[in-house]
Amino acid sequence: MDLVVGIDLATAAVRAVAADASGTIHAAAERLLPQPDVPLPGWSEQDAGSWWPAVASALADLSDRLGKQAGNVAAVSVSATSATVVALDAAGAPMGPALTYADQRAVTEAAAAQAAAPRRWSTLGLTMAPSFGLPKWAWILGHLGGAPMARLGHASDVVVNRLTGTLAPTDTSHALKSGYDPVQRGWVTEAMEALGIGDHLLPEVLAPACLAGRLSRDASRATGLPIGCEVRLGMTDSCAAQLAAGAAEPGEFVSVLGSTLVLKGASLLQPLADPAGAVYSHFHPSGWWLPGGASSTGGRALIAGFPHADLQHLDALAAGRGPSTIVAYPLLGKGERFPFAAEKAQGFTLGTPRDDVDRYRAILEGVAFVERLGYDRLRALGAEPKGLIASAGNGSASAVWNTIRATVLGACLEAKPSAGTALGACILAAAGTLHPDLRSATAAMAVAGKVCEPNQTERPALELSYRRFLRAVNERGWLQEPQ
Repeated sequence: MDLVVGIDLATAAVRAVAADASGTIHAAAERLLPQPDVPLPGWSEQDAGSWWPAVASALADLSDRLGKQAGNVAAVSVSATSATVVALDAAGAPMGPALTYADQRAVTEAAAAQAAAPRRWSTLGLTMAPSFGLPKWAWILGHLGGAPMARLGHASDVVVNRLTGTLAPTDTSHALKSGYDPVQRGWVTEAMEALGIGDHLLPEVLAPACLAGRLSRDASRATGLPIGCEVRLGMTDSCAAQLAAGAAEPGEFVSVLGSTLVLKGASLLQPLADPAGAVYSHFHPSGWWLPGGASSTGGRALIAGFPHADLQHLDALAAGRGPSTIVAYPLLGKGERFPFAAEKAQGFTLGTPRDDVDRYRAILEGVAFVERLGYDRLRALGAEPKGLIASAGNGSASAVWNTIRATVLGACLEAKPSAGTALGACILAAAGTLHPDLRSATAAMAVAGKVCEPNQTERPALELSYRRFLRAVNERGWLQEPQ
């Protein structure tokens, strides 16, 4: 039986899984990564040199678990966090720390990139932000001393380079926030020139699931995977999770509830033009677009609010309690990216909780309110979800949270907690190997889910709380248009 391997290069850990043509997982392995450093406020750096050893170790473990089946691996693909970037040397290895997706230092560079090509960014539905890859590339170029760099790259590129033993191409998904225009099929040259980024520093760009190269002899020795197996290009982590959830046909949408909340869908429309800059669109190889956005709130609000608590126990108590007496926007730090873009947005609480269970329940509801506002934003821009909304990520394993979210949305959710990034990377590896293309691979390998219905008894109280939430957001001036 032929298999494919998907690699999820996240910030906290590397996850690798092996799956067959039906999406059945045969083995999995994981390795932790060092936590990002914060040298200054707004900065976030990670040791990029730690990525390949962790990936190689996880793959070696995976191969051991597969045994003789490891020889049947036909292809491997890598998905990573969006806008985590690094400088590369001539061998494709990182030359210094990576600037992670959370890094906000490149404020001046972001403004220069935006000013250089406003019409191009508008067409793509993008507004350059300091967290994007392009301004951070420019910052790296201006501050990296020593030997000259050979290439600017993304986190996924570092692993693909080591797997193939070459300076391999990158993909349109990871490159979107780095200044690649998937409509015109080229880099936004006006911005590159304004930032002093020469063509020789830019990687070749191909569509996700395209062949990037084949596994080298050195990589085979390090990982246990067969020499010459195909290395297929991936997509960013949330796009890969979207594929794993099966929300890849026009009209299908998924909420990925992990440490943050990401809404992703598929649309036949050109990239959505969002004046607020909160929604942007990735390109799907089948010719349509994947609009969505990523909030700064999500599951990490629970961890921050209850760092040592048994969350499953709190879930059970919250299910029996009913709607919270307070309204919360569980936003950590300053700034929100979606469903609106507001650099000065901060979390708030309306009222005083009765106890920890009331406060816990308010966080669950607050994330659901952000989710509803996000879908309202997508509808206003022309991206209308049809049918069931899928729910992926660790948060979708919580039955009480799923019910709250379904009730707030007024629609059924299909919970798919096992629809993770690594499985999505498997689907990308299977496109062109185990299956003819990405569309057929997604249809065959995406996970099934459990339907969660709204709680009609709680709906009136949650509707009132959502209206209070929306009024508070409007009063703070974070929405460009009242909702």
